Amino acid sequence: MSNALMPSTFMPRDPDGFYAEGAVLDPGRAQLTRFIYSLLRSKRTPALIRRGDPEQYQLGLVSRGSAWFSQNGAEAELQAGDMALWDTSLPYESGSGMDGGDVEVFVLQIPKTAWPLPSREAQRLLARPVRGGVGFPAVLSDILVSVAGNGPDCRPGDLTGLGDIALELAVSCMAQQCDQEEDVRAPVRSQALLRQINSFIEHRLVDPDLTPRQMAEHHHISLRTLYTLFKEQREGVSGSIRRRRLERCRDDLSRPDQRDYSVEAIAARWGFHDPSAFARTFRNTYGASPSQFRRQAEAAERRERRCPR
Repeated sequence: MSNALMPSTFMPRDPDGFYAEGAVLDPGRAQLTRFIYSLLRSKRTPALIRRGDPEQYQLGLVSRGSAWFSQNGAEAELQAGDMALWDTSLPYESGSGMDGGDVEVFVLQIPKTAWPLPSREAQRLLARPVRGGVGFPAVLSDILVSVAGNGPDCRPGDLTGLGDIALELAVSCMAQQCDQEEDVRAPVRSQALLRQINSFIEHRLVDPDLTPRQMAEHHHISLRTLYTLFKEQREGVSGSIRRRRLERCRDDLSRPDQRDYSVEAIAARWGFHDPSAFARTFRNTYGASPSQFRRQAEAAERRERRCPR
């Protein structure tokens, strides 16, 4: 738990008979962990925070047994189905098994960079019980348990989508608790739309006519809205398309089963129809011309065959 969540001190009630198990699932922006353990108290001090802080908000769902959590002057007593939020950058104390039995907890670890609510609103939510069983919290509980149970059998892309859904539901649920739903709806919608657009780009890279305008029209938004969505990303709309196409070309140039295709044919396959412009862009990006890169990949493959690891 100390490695997967954050450095903490643990004090089992019965050290000789203590039992615990855990599992970690990484579905993308938010990590999901599941723990089952016997009677236990834990503490996170300022010294432990200095030792390591993942800078996250963590949402804990008690799915079996009972637990309590204290942070920032508040304390939450949680029964099965209840949830509580805590901040990894602040000291806390917690305990389990108020009813004398084992506890099962699911913890959604949300990076603060992915948390759209103002920090002052998050502070109001810390160690405040969110009662489960009905409404929005019940839906979120079902999603977390389902993702943890079925996520390992999902394809990576599908798992990432499920993780995004869990993250958005968690943030919306917390926004509802502090009456900030309107403040969070816009960024959540924007994130969902950005994922749709990125998926659209991935599936249309072979289309030489793929343009920002086509993307905007397909998603029924203006060009201005499209550019605004990409403003906070590491690259703009056109830069994102170009990078992905270059990556596909690089991958094909390194594959033995693509050796019968010319550099120009591979470039055209991924939307580059000016060989000179493609060669210049490829060299500027990867430090070698497409032909040089292919020869280097072939040489590396021959070395690998002669001296396998």
